[in-house]
Amino acid sequence: MKGRRIFVAGATIIVLALAAAYGGRAAHAWQSRLEPVSMPSSPAGDAAAVARGANLAAIGDCIGCHTAPDGEPFAGGLPLQTPYGVIYSTNITPDKDTGIGRWSLDAFTRAMRHGVSRDGHLLYPAFPYPHFTRMSDADIASLYAWLMSREPVNARAPKNELQFPLGFRPIMAAWNLLYLHPGPDESSSSTADPEAARGRYLVDSVGHCGACHTPLNRLGAERRDSALQGGTMEGWDAPALTNLSTRPRPWTQAQLVSYLRTGFASEHGASAGPMRAVTRLLADASAEDVQAIAAYLIALQSNTRATPGDAAASPNSSVSRVSVAAQPGNGASLFVAACASCHGNSAPISGGPAHPSLSLGTAVNADSPRNMVRIILDGIDWDDSASAQFMPPFASTFTDAQIAELANYTRTRFTARGAWPSLDADAVARLRKESPQR
Repeated sequence: MKGRRIFVAGATIIVLALAAAYGGRAAHAWQSRLEPVSMPSSPAGDAAAVARGANLAAIGDCIGCHTAPDGEPFAGGLPLQTPYGVIYSTNITPDKDTGIGRWSLDAFTRAMRHGVSRDGHLLYPAFPYPHFTRMSDADIASLYAWLMSREPVNARAPKNELQFPLGFRPIMAAWNLLYLHPGPDESSSSTADPEAARGRYLVDSVGHCGACHTPLNRLGAERRDSALQGGTMEGWDAPALTNLSTRPRPWTQAQLVSYLRTGFASEHGASAGPMRAVTRLLADASAEDVQAIAAYLIALQSNTRATPGDAAASPNSSVSRVSVAAQPGNGASLFVAACASCHGNSAPISGGPAHPSLSLGTAVNADSPRNMVRIILDGIDWDDSASAQFMPPFASTFTDAQIAELANYTRTRFTARGAWPSLDADAVARLRKESPQR
């Protein structure tokens, strides 16, 4: 609550200060209305543009934010929980009354580049226009073409539920003056490797990976000096993408491609939490673009332990020596009762290429226990993907104290790092409240 009060007070002060300091530039708080169109603009009927747009929509996971539980795809209404209140995603189907059916390409481009709706009101950066602004004109036009080819759905999003004065949209003009750098980023094209350059463009623009994997400041903006160094989203930690070579087995390009396209990597484990939906959509993206994303992420690694994309990673010796013998205590009993049938040494599916040891998992090796607790609470839901990984949720099975004991025991058993000192029943209770499953 204290942090939220600081944000509200700070945002108000910033608006007043910027209005005084920037004079005429404060007019950016009110943008002109763009006239509605009766028919979508070109290239909405271009089949090639529509196909390119479908690929971009998969990389950007548009459906993930613009589809409510049990709602129609892209019709909006999903409640996005923020530290400052609830923002409901908008309808981006071509419905003329409640969607973007009367938007011209110019109106759509303005929203993507500057965060301004067709009627002139300012959008909130829960819609990641600070990333989308980096898309090329051609890609924005292709995404527009694809969205205009969707089935119209008449669905109006609920009103946002934000703390005062954040419901006053002109306040976003101050935020944009500080944190929005509109226009494509040409520097990615200067990367020596064309594949990595393409990957950087996709990560920084339509993929908006930094929206989850970069820490935020008090005003909800990404800390540009810590790009891709890890963040928190929907109650989960989004791990740093800049130290993939320091994991128990260094990530390779091949392992990243497998993970991004199937939600599973044989030497690391399965995707979970918000990343689960991302990998489902990336399965529909072009193989070349996913290869490019993986190439760029590998290029970010400065540690010499990083291995070539087609090389086999060798086991980490400190992990392989960890004893997995049963240990006394309630955590051990809970593990035997709930986990050993899949994760124990003698389990038929444990340790094979389809079920790597927990000693290799990101969650159990992380500095924070957040993701370990979330996986135990929420599980990994079943889908029909190529990997078809599944883990049942235990939120209603175990108490907060039992989950803390189980998570700490699992970490002690499968790594050399010991229990999380901060993880107890109270910590689990707080994590339960952070991210109700949707």
